[in-house]
Amino acid sequence: MALTDRIGKSKTIAEIKSSLLNPALTSHFDVEIPFPSALRSLLGVNQRSFNLSCSEASLPGSQLATLENNNDRTGVTEKHAYRRQFDDRIDLTFYVDAEKYTSIRFFEKWISFIMNEDQGGLQGGGPLNSQEPNIASRSYHYRARYPNEYIMDQGLKVTKFERNYQNSLTYNFVRAFPLSVSSMPLTYESSSLLKVSVSMSYIRYYLGNGSNPTKNAPPVLPTLPTVPEQAKQNSKSFDPNLYTPSVNSDSSFRKNINRVTPEDARLIQEEANFTMF
Repeated sequence: MALTDRIGKSKTIAEIKSSLLNPALTSHFDVEIPFPSALRSLLGVNQRSFNLSCSEASLPGSQLATLENNNDRTGVTEKHAYRRQFDDRIDLTFYVDAEKYTSIRFFEKWISFIMNEDQGGLQGGGPLNSQEPNIASRSYHYRARYPNEYIMDQGLKVTKFERNYQNSLTYNFVRAFPLSVSSMPLTYESSSLLKVSVSMSYIRYYLGNGSNPTKNAPPVLPTLPTVPEQAKQNSKSFDPNLYTPSVNSDSSFRKNINRVTPEDARLIQEEANFTMF
């Protein structure tokens, strides 16, 4: 059965299904989180596992800022774009592991690093005047680091792909750092997975080129038969009755030189198999 579209071209039901019933799914994505070199020891070799713990993300959006022009033509109002405006943050949600609470510790450590809390940036005395400055002091204050020390120019990526891994779409975020860590409610009621939500700030994003692994793949070569399969084909295609050997007519060791004996047929079969392999 065929249907006709608006331009009069007929399409089969199979073509309609292949074009309409193959939507992209929201559950296939990957997130890569960058971090300053000073925080590398916190994750170590577990960075890939940390990236996989991201359970929720969002693809960013943008809009154009415009100016209205209503003086060029009578009764006509035009809009001219002059700037592209990006969202100011992206929200990510991570599962929290029960062994080390890695997701919580990582972002708390990053924010603490921004505020220079663990590297001598704290000011103010301890509970006693004779004590060194510490974070527990009631009069402590801190001095934030220089932005280039904690902002990652590149590295934050959100990749959307499909379950067949044929196409992908990568969003690259420029100058990202954690802006906030949301509170996580706890309760004695029925247990559920603990998650931490983080808002990452960035100044803009750009779209990477989608990849298609099969686009530049080498041509598929025909499958050659295996040795047992080829031997079976040779045995089926060979007919001793149709084979007439070219024998020297002066041979006197055999009375009927044009007759092929079973032993000759066996030798010819072995020679044909050897030549094929």
